Amino acid sequence: MKTLNEYLKLPYKMEIVPDYEEGGYAVAYPELPGCITCGDTLEDAIQNAEDAKREWLMAAMEGKIIIPEPSHIEDYSGQFKLRIPKSLHKQLAEHSKKEGISMNQYCLYLLAQNDALYQMHNQ
Repeated sequence: MKTLNEYLKLPYKMEIVPDYEEGGYAVAYPELPGCITCGDTLEDAIQNAEDAKREWLMAAMEGKIIIPEPSHIEDYSGQFKLRIPKSLHKQLAEHSKKEGISMNQYCLYLLAQNDALYQMHNQ
C-alpha cells in the first residue's frame, strides 16, 4: 500500500462540470467512487476537489479499502476484436460503402456518436 502523499501525487482524472441551473461547478474523480464536491468558482471547485480527494484517500486508508490507481491511456492499444452476427456485418459493410468510407471508419463513427449520447445522458 502506498502512503497518502504517494496517492496524492498520482494523476487521477478530475471531471469538472458547470452547474448551469444553480451556478458554480461540480467536480468528481471517477476513479475514486463517491469522491465528489463543488465550488462557486472554478478555483474554489478545484481546491475543494483536492481537499475531497485527500479526505477520500485518508478514509479509504483508515478503512483498509483498496484504493484504485488511475488508468493511463498507454494501457489501451486502441484495438479490440468484436464478433458480430453476419447480418449486422453485412449491414455495416453496405452502409460504410454507401458513405464512401471503410467499415473501420464507419464503426468508429458509430461508436463515437453513441458514446457522446451516453455521456450526455449520464451527466
